[in-house]
Amino acid sequence: MAKDTKAKDWDNLWGEYMELLKKWTQSFQALQKISAEVQAKYNEVSAKALNESSEKTLKEFYENWQKTMNEASLNATKQFGQNWQKITNQPGIDQMKVYGDLMNTFAETWQKMWKK
Repeated sequence: MAKDTKAKDWDNLWGEYMELLKKWTQSFQALQKISAEVQAKYNEVSAKALNESSEKTLKEFYENWQKTMNEASLNATKQFGQNWQKITNQPGIDQMKVYGDLMNTFAETWQKMWKK
């Protein structure tokens, strides 16, 4: 009986992990898609600006574009971090956290060993 319980616990844990992995994959794919859309629109706007604008207007445009992209990047990173926190705070993820901590400790130890 205990083996059946352990197997079910493992199956439940694995199922939860796979669901979280699917959510992460979807988020990553959405980020890739929107990144491609932003790049395409940037290329379109840049081409139009180069053909139709004065040097002063181009300079203002690029300064505003850079500022906006920096802000958008910060917001996207912040949102991703918040979503990641939500995912990692769901039940059943504790073992993944322990594994992550273990891997971080291993990486730190590895780096310390090879710095010498």
